[in-house]
Amino acid sequence: MLANSSVLAAGRRHSVARRWDGTVLAVGRTTAGEGRVERWEDVVAVAAGHVHTAPNTGRSHTVGLRSDGTVLATGWNGDGQCEVGGWRDVTAVAAGWRRTLGLLANGRVLAVGRASEGQCEVRSWREMVDLSCGDWHSVGVRSDGSALASGNNRRGQCDVEAWRDLAAISAGYLHTVGLRADGRVVATGERATGACEVGAWEDVVALDAGSHHTVGVTASGRVLAVGDNTHGQCDVADWRDVVAVAAGSTHTLGLRGDGTVVAAGNNADSQCEVGAWSGIRLP
Repeated sequence: MLANSSVLAAGRRHSVARRWDGTVLAVGRTTAGEGRVERWEDVVAVAAGHVHTAPNTGRSHTVGLRSDGTVLATGWNGDGQCEVGGWRDVTAVAAGWRRTLGLLANGRVLAVGRASEGQCEVRSWREMVDLSCGDWHSVGVRSDGSALASGNNRRGQCDVEAWRDLAAISAGYLHTVGLRADGRVVATGERATGACEVGAWEDVVALDAGSHHTVGVTASGRVLAVGDNTHGQCDVADWRDVVAVAAGSTHTLGLRGDGTVVAAGNNADSQCEVGAWSGIRLP
């Protein structure tokens, strides 16, 4: 899931970051090869797939965008979600459960991976400026600030057609959140987890949706979080000087202004072992 930070990404059981020199770091469970990024170079953006929380779906994938517009991918490829070798002129990438999206320089969108719920039906999208993948749905922002969505809508997670003046968007498991240009946040989808309780948020400059929680960064560097906190993934109130966040399935990452990273939540697979990371900067 990639919506607010192209240099930091949180998956189901792993975390990924792009360093200032174009190399990539990864920690956590990487049994499917999703952590094999040590040879990647010249990377300008990363995305981590898989936000699903089911216990038997631990396999994931990682995507990297290079400065020349080509795309790298590693990890689980059971649905062809890593088949991005032929992509060119890509300006942004997003990764979800069994799926990868690519934003082209001309505003059109590429998709590979699982498509059985309609989440890859993005060929008609035009003038896109932001993308995000949930589990079974895909969302995007157009240059005019409106939103598009495709895929499973059983909880209303695709009901974004009325949204306007958006600057960014992020898709979780069964919910979607959008950041407006005025710093307010809108949400749609599953309400039971509390992940959509963002109506009071103000002055937000970045956000991300996890499986069942939502996190946001304010202009002052404070971090907000709502939704499921079973693993402590919303315990971010004391974080300061944060410039970007990434929400995984059950953990949260925060990038500080000094290039270091903080983490909260589920660390069962060492996905929060980011204390030694440094040199991570926003574009």
